[in-house]
Amino acid sequence: AYVREGEGGAPLLLIHGFPETKRIWWRNIAPLADAGFDVIVPDLRGHGESSLAPDGFYDIAAFSKDCIALVRDVLGLASCAVVAGDVGGLVMYDMGLREPGFVTTQVLFNTLAPPLDDLYAAAGIPADPPHTTRQTADYFARQAADADGLVAELSTPTLRRNYIAGMYTHRMWAAPGHFTREEVDFHTEPYADADKLRASFGVYEGSTGNRPFEDMPCVLEPTPVPTLLLYGPDDHVVPTSFPAKAKVACLDCTGPIVVPDAGHFLQWEQADTFNRLVALFCR
Repeated sequence: AYVREGEGGAPLLLIHGFPETKRIWWRNIAPLADAGFDVIVPDLRGHGESSLAPDGFYDIAAFSKDCIALVRDVLGLASCAVVAGDVGGLVMYDMGLREPGFVTTQVLFNTLAPPLDDLYAAAGIPADPPHTTRQTADYFARQAADADGLVAELSTPTLRRNYIAGMYTHRMWAAPGHFTREEVDFHTEPYADADKLRASFGVYEGSTGNRPFEDMPCVLEPTPVPTLLLYGPDDHVVPTSFPAKAKVACLDCTGPIVVPDAGHFLQWEQADTFNRLVALFCR
């Protein structure tokens, strides 16, 4: 499933992460289309209005191949600019390395940096503490290692939505005050479905070896794709080392540009600034 606005403009793909669907881009689609872009916004497989995957793969490579197929094979576009954070950021990174020339420019924000530990060490960037020692990472451990048990506990639509709502509220992924109760309801509604919630945990299982990949992700080398690096600092889930690491991983990098009063959901929390920066860089 996807939405498209501004057909005939410069192709621009927006990729969501977790716990998101294409709805996280609702404040960006029309402004970017008005700025001259052909804005393409999919739900990743198993998320939102997209179907569950018959092959059972919910990993970076599977998401990447789907996005490439949507843009190139379904829509008939040879290349595109891409904007992404969270899981979508790694999907975008994979796309740029998997299909050289397909991603013309990219905007990366608030995600895990690719695993290039030797390069980061050479740049003097300290290693991050393990997920298990980070205060806000208990969700990660359960989703990666006990996905079935967690879904069993979240046995009603209300429990499932409340679990996801925590990322928008008390888990402090966002800066305070950027999501009203109605907006939280809007973003959590797709996760009321138990099968969709279970599917969304697949990428976490794969990242820890608890679920097989469709293919190895292309994230083990620096990317040459011209990159605008943005960072919402009020993010209590992405390590604070992200901007420094991403600057090393992206060989042609503009930034990092720190956007105050924003956290993990930068495209929603500071939509006007975000849209202007994306339009300027990707134009």
